[in-house]
Amino acid sequence: MWSGYAWRLVAACLALGAAGCASRQGLLQPVEPAPDTDRVTILAATTRAPDPDAGILFSGDRGDGVSFSSIVVSIPRAREVGTLQLPRTVPGNPATDFVVVSAEPVARSELTGWFRSASGHKRRIFVFVHGFNTPFDRAVFRFAQLAHDTDAAAAPVLFSWPSRGRLLDYRRDFDNATYSRSDLAYLLKAAANSPSVGEIVILAHSMGGWPAVEAVRQLALERGGVPRKISNLVLASPDLDIGVFRRQVEDMGPRRPHITLFVARHDRALQLSRFISRGATRLGGIDPAREDYQRQLSGLSGVTVLDLTAIRAGDRVNHDLFAASPDAVRLIGDRLLQGQVITDSDVSPPLLAADALGSAAGLIVTAPIRVFDMAASR
Repeated sequence: MWSGYAWRLVAACLALGAAGCASRQGLLQPVEPAPDTDRVTILAATTRAPDPDAGILFSGDRGDGVSFSSIVVSIPRAREVGTLQLPRTVPGNPATDFVVVSAEPVARSELTGWFRSASGHKRRIFVFVHGFNTPFDRAVFRFAQLAHDTDAAAAPVLFSWPSRGRLLDYRRDFDNATYSRSDLAYLLKAAANSPSVGEIVILAHSMGGWPAVEAVRQLALERGGVPRKISNLVLASPDLDIGVFRRQVEDMGPRRPHITLFVARHDRALQLSRFISRGATRLGGIDPAREDYQRQLSGLSGVTVLDLTAIRAGDRVNHDLFAASPDAVRLIGDRLLQGQVITDSDVSPPLLAADALGSAAGLIVTAPIRVFDMAASR
């Protein structure tokens, strides 16, 4: 029997989902491009089943293997960093909405050519793995927003596993994410083997952290270490068990990428996941300043934790802070996608906030983003 608290969490998430556009279908229907808009070309790799509706492309069911598509997303210029302007009606208006301009299949034999044409002089690939409760269209548009706003010279590659896009399908989503981990490993291997690719940065959100870490671990076990081209593994709000995550990282061995965790204690989606997991705090919901969590992650070299709890951005669920917060987006684009490690000097300086009365005694010092090096924790 669920507690009243759990039901309140479910009700809040359902209400926010209803306020969004999860119920609208056909958002990927291609439209004519408009002037004065920006475009992002994404290579989408998915284990979803194809959908006959051109506005859906791929459903929430498992497909027969992995499929590849080249999708061009048009983005309006009159918007703020971190915002995602989805169509209110179908088809959308390219002058005001995120819309798809074209979507074409890509054969496996054409992957090498795609990497060669898209990676540019930086020879960098940006791989994104979405999380739980994410239909294909939302994964495409969220990644297009993130790739555009980070403004990094990297070819965007989406890996989309068969999320059903429904809040109450948590267990099925987890099974589908697990089902897809070997296909993600194949994609990473193909990119690492391409002479046109010099560096790979992976960003996985929420439940997507599970197949992402598993795929990197699988490559490490196959090759005696993670391919050196995989420089950074970024886990945003990871819906992972802390102990399992530690074992996964240890299994990767010393030759592994730097790992960056974005965590927030007010992430309501992870609070619900914690309830479903019978009280086990999820990795993305920890307080890295607490000694018990530091002890569980202590000694893991190359693991940096960024605490975003002080940030207010996006909706009230606080599960998309990595993409909705301009500060977090800046760090991803300026540092992580450049293959670098975030330190205290990279985050915004402390803010001084007076209380409502404006008295000097009410001054509070807050740091929007806190940085923790787990190798140094005890």
